[in-house]
Amino acid sequence: METVRIGGTDGTKVGGNFYEQVGGKATFAKLSSEFYKGVASDNLLRPMYPEGDLAPAAERLQLFLEQYWGGPTTYQELRGHPRLRMRHSPYKINPAARDRWLFHMRAAVDTLGLPPLKEAELWAYLERAAISMLNTFED
Repeated sequence: METVRIGGTDGTKVGGNFYEQVGGKATFAKLSSEFYKGVASDNLLRPMYPEGDLAPAAERLQLFLEQYWGGPTTYQELRGHPRLRMRHSPYKINPAARDRWLFHMRAAVDTLGLPPLKEAELWAYLERAAISMLNTFED
């Protein structure tokens, strides 16, 4: 079933889900790419990615976010249920790691130029997700 779109008064299209409203694949690809640019040089987060190349991690993040926000279900088809806490449990995610993750994610979100309400909705989710990944309060 195709989503019906109604033109806004300024000529923009409205309707669709969040994924479509923010630009679809291109937006989430940029978000993931920009995020991992920050992670690449972060001495706290980088060791959590054992792969020499961060591209696979960026792709996983992109696919997860696309699926979460109403895009293709490729993440689940390739990797199964997200099980975010389980997948992150081998890593020490303390408040410092959460804050660094949010720092780089904030910089990435800022590159997207989203409308304020869409940016706020995305950011609220990312903050909740970061908090939910905490698994220790030890340094």
